[in-house]
Amino acid sequence: MPAPDHTPSETHEIRGEAQGTAPVPLSVLDLVTVGAGHTATEALRTSVELSRLAESRGFHRYWVAEHHSMPGVASSSPAVILAHLAAHTSRIRLGSGGVMLPNHAPLVIAEQFGTLEAMAPGRVDLGLGRAPGTDGATAAALRRTERLNEGADDFPQQLAELTRFLDDDFPDGHPYARIHAVPGPVQATSPGGVQSPHRPPVWLLGSSGFSARLAGTLGLPFAFAHHFSAQNTIPALDLYRESFRPSAVLDAPYALIGVSALATDDELEARRQVEAAALNMVRLRTGRPGLVPTPEEAEAYAFSPMEREFVDSWNANVIHGTADEVRSGLDDLHKRTGADELMLTGNAHSGAVRLRSYELIADAYRLPGAQA
Repeated sequence: MPAPDHTPSETHEIRGEAQGTAPVPLSVLDLVTVGAGHTATEALRTSVELSRLAESRGFHRYWVAEHHSMPGVASSSPAVILAHLAAHTSRIRLGSGGVMLPNHAPLVIAEQFGTLEAMAPGRVDLGLGRAPGTDGATAAALRRTERLNEGADDFPQQLAELTRFLDDDFPDGHPYARIHAVPGPVQATSPGGVQSPHRPPVWLLGSSGFSARLAGTLGLPFAFAHHFSAQNTIPALDLYRESFRPSAVLDAPYALIGVSALATDDELEARRQVEAAALNMVRLRTGRPGLVPTPEEAEAYAFSPMEREFVDSWNANVIHGTADEVRSGLDDLHKRTGADELMLTGNAHSGAVRLRSYELIADAYRLPGAQA
């Protein structure tokens, strides 16, 4: 796939600047978690509050991840949520972390994110993954096929098609040459047309080496899911950097990693919240997805030896504790991985705990906008 002729501003939109004493730019990954006793409406209100907090405190970008058929995760429609957040923010970058491309027609995604770009010019990211973001049965319902590997195997072709729609540059004779994603570049070629110079930068997301190599080969920015695939982080980042070829988008690799991080005023409270989030993961992994349980429910739960082993392993990759402990953990992770950006996801039962966590982390790094 040839490198598209993007505007010079796109590289600037990808690379952030570290704020305060943070070693690299800090960003937010929002799963729009729904706790027991709370509604999706409340979770989405928390997302609005969190996006505004992130913007005011100097976080670089705010991404929403596509998940399906999970009662505790209300982010099945990233484009809809991002449109809502765009109406409540003015500067922070907004994006998908990510859209699971095999679940969708590339033209639909080009239209959705072209619309978002028209709503929030110059601050929309399009992060793409190839996993289903759900279980096999739900993926089959989404994709209208029983051959679930088909979508993942076709990901490079789907990506090429999506990029063509975003750039409106299918070659003459191509079956889609007369099809245009609107809003999009075709509007600039229409009589009297004026088109924004921006188009959403494409990121590839991954939890293994496949997308790392593809992102490097295409010269695209790469986001790795360290928060649930920590053992693969350094190998995948190494593969991305080794595979990287300069492109019209980037002249050097740029990789962020998703990190589970939760700060509280009290270390014990952090452990309680993390334990509840881990119980939610146990239930998800054993086919019993539900709302995020309360810390009290997690304390009363009798974990089997196998479940306890999973929880301990899972929590070992969650940076949690007081603000100073979380800052130290993030600094160490940055040194070990060399990531260009840290994207923090703080999973907890209540929205108030999540909001407080990001405030504490911002204060620990002396990010702008601290309360007097």
